[in-house]
Amino acid sequence: MSDLAKISINGLTKRYGQTLAVDNMSLSVPAGSIFGLLGTNGAGKTTTFKCMLGLAQPTSILFDGTPLVPEMFERMSYVPERCALYDWMTGAEHMELQRRSFRFYDHKRALQLMDLFGLDAKKKIGKYSKGQQTAMALVLAFSIHPEVLVLDEPSSGLDPVHQRHVLDLMISESTGGATVIFSSHQVGQVERAAERVAIMHEGTLRLTGEVEQLKADVKVIEATFDGDAPSVNGLQSDPSVGLVRRAGRLLRVYVRGNGDEIARTISTKGPRSLRILDQNLEDIFLTTVGASPAADLPES
Repeated sequence: MSDLAKISINGLTKRYGQTLAVDNMSLSVPAGSIFGLLGTNGAGKTTTFKCMLGLAQPTSILFDGTPLVPEMFERMSYVPERCALYDWMTGAEHMELQRRSFRFYDHKRALQLMDLFGLDAKKKIGKYSKGQQTAMALVLAFSIHPEVLVLDEPSSGLDPVHQRHVLDLMISESTGGATVIFSSHQVGQVERAAERVAIMHEGTLRLTGEVEQLKADVKVIEATFDGDAPSVNGLQSDPSVGLVRRAGRLLRVYVRGNGDEIARTISTKGPRSLRILDQNLEDIFLTTVGASPAADLPES
């Protein structure tokens, strides 16, 4: 994977009337990488994509170091969150439109993808289910062998088998040199496919980095008890402790570093089981956006 930035976003700000949708966001997407964009509803993910592609007025967004120009769309694919296909056209007619619009369109590839997703090319798009419409948009997107793929919730409405197909396609395209940036509400999909991730919340970029490094930076000490999880005096005052969560018999402590010392402290409370884990991307996301289960209790 090249370290050269395929996409550079610098100080992106976008308002809709009095609503600040994206506030001074900057990030860099390396060429040939898969980049996941996570965020709560209304975080600004879709607005970011629209600004990237000129569908909303962008602010300082570069592709290969230069501003977006119409010629670049020849090697770019965009799948929006909401279907943008024509209800009155069939799948075959959409493929023909793609053939006439993109010189790198590969009809053999398109037919393979139609078969992969089980789509009927003779059927009108208006008769497709939501998941089939998403799949058709993906067929068209991947059929032109794009250099850049911008995918907004690309597995929306798809069953688990076809969701996995989408992840495999993204990974395959990235391996071949394409740059993929996608959003998903399914954190597990982002964790499985993305090498790098950015987390947005309320229009601002809260965290960005390599997925594996972010996961390794914090350990999760997980302890279960025979009764309700006890409080551990002084735990939250420890500078290495980022978050403490208690819910019923379960105690989770998020620790920067290896966590051995904190684990020894917890072990004095007599847990039934105790283990030290790498945090997963869902942990990182929830912590970053400040989401905590209602059952969490404050430490005393």
